[in-house]
Amino acid sequence: MRKLKLIWDFKGPSGLGTAKHHCIHLKEFAEAEKLHYYLVDHAEVNEMWATAFIVVDEADMKTYRDALKPHRGEVFNQ
Repeated sequence: MRKLKLIWDFKGPSGLGTAKHHCIHLKEFAEAEKLHYYLVDHAEVNEMWATAFIVVDEADMKTYRDALKPHRGEVFNQ
């Protein structure tokens, strides 16, 4: 089964802090809803742009997408 990476973008000088905080909420949602995930993390693209992301099975993507409204997604390749 394919793994998908659902991504949220945060821009501006506080983007990294917001992305880190968003990861907390992603984990809380998955645990509260008893949904499987592989990875929740953040990445700093540059000093004005950071992302938060969760990696999930393709079968679970719609549940996450509909509830959490990611900005974009991509196939996750390790």
